[in-house]
Amino acid sequence: MSRYTGPSWRISRRLGISLSGTGKELQRRPYAPGMHGQGRRQKLSEYGIQLREKQKMRYMYGLTERQFYSLFLKAGKIREGKHGDNFEIKLEQRLDNVVYRLGLATTRRQARQLVNHGHITVDGKRVDIPSYEVEPGQVIGVREKSKNLAIIKEAVEAVVSRPTYVSFDADKLEGSLTRLPQPDELNANIDTSLVVEFYNR
Repeated sequence: MSRYTGPSWRISRRLGISLSGTGKELQRRPYAPGMHGQGRRQKLSEYGIQLREKQKMRYMYGLTERQFYSLFLKAGKIREGKHGDNFEIKLEQRLDNVVYRLGLATTRRQARQLVNHGHITVDGKRVDIPSYEVEPGQVIGVREKSKNLAIIKEAVEAVVSRPTYVSFDADKLEGSLTRLPQPDELNANIDTSLVVEFYNR
């Protein structure tokens, strides 16, 4: 299954969650898209609720179903902690997500593009694989040739706050994942237990 490249605002309104993290998608039209979007919503079955939660998470991080499920299985092999929490932590460790969390991009989609185009380095070496798993302490930076890119400068200037588990030096345009996030620091809008139930049914 290929990655979704259509209008993200439509998906945000369908799922009732801001995929961009800005909340703009739901401000003007806080209802589902389409001619029946403002009508009474159909009551979802237990399976439907689990599926919607899984789709929220998958679209938020921008993964294909195969990538998403593969990482889910990998998280299941971790003995400590809850499966759902470990899964979301693994998603947070993806290079494209760390670039987004550092504020080098305004969206995860833009962060993935920066990585794909070779603008990002890990410990001084160029890495163009968005799924690269970042370990705490590794330094994520911008290639010297890319430091004058307008989209990176604009993204850094637009940052209001960053998660407590990352550090960033705006002058050097580099930062790091200082530690793995705690379960209570993860996205409160997603119930990861429903995602686990969906795949374990």
